Amino acid sequence: MNLEQARFNMIEQQIRPWDVLDPSVLALLHVVHREDFVPEAHKVQAFVDVELPLTASRKMLAPKVEARLLQELKVQRHEKVLEIGAATGHLAALLGHKAQRVIAVEADAGLAAQAALNLKRAGVLNVSVLNQDGATGLPAEEPFDVILLSGSVAAVPQALLNQLKVGGRLAAIVGSEPVMRATLFTRTGSADFRSVELFDTVAGRLPGFVEAPAFSF
Repeated sequence: MNLEQARFNMIEQQIRPWDVLDPSVLALLHVVHREDFVPEAHKVQAFVDVELPLTASRKMLAPKVEARLLQELKVQRHEKVLEIGAATGHLAALLGHKAQRVIAVEADAGLAAQAALNLKRAGVLNVSVLNQDGATGLPAEEPFDVILLSGSVAAVPQALLNQLKVGGRLAAIVGSEPVMRATLFTRTGSADFRSVELFDTVAGRLPGFVEAPAFSF
């Protein structure tokens, strides 16, 4: 496989058409090599427009979804970021190139270890990986400029939103199949939040978050 050609095709045929036009994001996709964060068994699919299986219950987000979320968060160089659901560390690496500091939380011990190793190999030194549940965020490190949930949840807990600075942003894929929407939340005041639905997609669930109660008849 010609990796650079495959990377170019991914960016030009999948990611740009999804309204990812920020030059800094597109440039990062050439710098942070997605294939280095994909399990060996799936490396030939590293640039394919699908979620890749990582464990029995976890998947890596599709390339265009990762890129669009990164673009919409508009991470700045001075900012502190919390990522929940680090998986193998690809989005954490992208965030690390944008932010001052990233804390990536991963509930699966094997994935957390792999993420830490992948980030070290990639030379991304401003990202730390914690093996713990992320549903309650990281109160000891708040407030955050940016929080990213790298997977889907039925709803975003208020406790996570409360860990944002005023002006801070949180991105998550919210809802239940077949209807999920990537949503951007912004803290506009001490008790005020604004949300904007960005795009429809479907993504695997993050562990540890409360599911919406089922209807009973």
